[in-house]
Amino acid sequence: MKAFDVPCPAWLQERLQHHGDRVPFSTFMEWALHDPDHGAYGRGELRVGVTGDFVTSPSLGEDFAGLLLHQLIDWLEILASRHPDSPLSIVDVGPGEGDLIAQLIHMLPAAGAEWLPRVECVLVEINSGMQLRQRERLESLASVPCRWVSLQELAAAPVNGVMLAHELLDALPVERLILREGSLRRQMVALETSDASVPVLRWDEDPLPPPLEAQILKQADRDAFELPPRGAREGWATEWHHSMAPWMKEAWAAMNDGILLVVDYALESSRYYAPHRADGTLMAYRRQQASSDVLRDAGCQDITAHLCLESLVGAAEEAGWSCAGHCRQGEALLALGLAERLTALQQMPGDQLAEALRRREALLRLVDPHCLGELRWIAFDRNAPAAAEEDLIVSRFLRSPS
Repeated sequence: MKAFDVPCPAWLQERLQHHGDRVPFSTFMEWALHDPDHGAYGRGELRVGVTGDFVTSPSLGEDFAGLLLHQLIDWLEILASRHPDSPLSIVDVGPGEGDLIAQLIHMLPAAGAEWLPRVECVLVEINSGMQLRQRERLESLASVPCRWVSLQELAAAPVNGVMLAHELLDALPVERLILREGSLRRQMVALETSDASVPVLRWDEDPLPPPLEAQILKQADRDAFELPPRGAREGWATEWHHSMAPWMKEAWAAMNDGILLVVDYALESSRYYAPHRADGTLMAYRRQQASSDVLRDAGCQDITAHLCLESLVGAAEEAGWSCAGHCRQGEALLALGLAERLTALQQMPGDQLAEALRRREALLRLVDPHCLGELRWIAFDRNAPAAAEEDLIVSRFLRSPS
């Protein structure tokens, strides 16, 4: 992953000069995405949807939410019986444009559940620009109350319910590692001013800091993979999700009893850290175009990295979660009624043909293995302190379609 003459924006030049002209890539990624004044999410620059910078499952239409709703109702039914006098919370962490919550709020009343008056939607959004758009989107939907809090604020009064992390964790800042002469080094982002008329960004390297090196050794041993992998060549590079474990602990503290559903791009360690995957999974997205040039246009494009499945599960279990299982999105949606929904589209009246075709195309994109079908659904159970192991919640999306 190389940078050739990447101009450095004035705001970033000032920031880098204040930090000695070079920072770890993880710091650059944090600034580029979440700086409140200049970050792509922080100032609300990025747009999610078919006319925006990239699409997510909810942005393609309401069918994704309609299928997910079957699973949410199952989970909320169980939690309502466990906590008959408690509010029930649907917590969306990183809600994007608010599409998923808006769609669920629209659909929930049709469930006719007696516990519906106890349901609230809790949105966890760290970026003020995105939160402003979410509030504008949801302010007119009064059937289910909404509130915005941080995970830290939720930890002061943990909730019972379902937490959704939909394409969130792949946007957490990551460290970039590169193999040099048999040892891993930490990739840095440096400001170059001496030989350029315009300040530019370039990649640089440092030895691994001892705490980071210790974390890598510990987690590789825990999750049974080699890093670097045997057979990796000079210059092999990858990502390291150092912020995964702290996030899982914060999410665990925010819940009293319930389920965390992670929907994200994840690979098994044997694929993630394979010798042939010589440049990791780091990508940038802008205006529906993908690029490996992640240093360019800082603050104007999304930056993501796939997750390592074993590391995700290991971090969750160390935080206190119990992994209830995982599968690909196509399998999950089939278990939740995708085939029946496709059949129903064929029976729509002729004057709704255009809408039926649009929805059919969107549903097929949700399960296309070259598109959103590669997303993984991973469920984690957070039992109340007094609950027994046999009280783990069984998830419908993990069952084979009937």
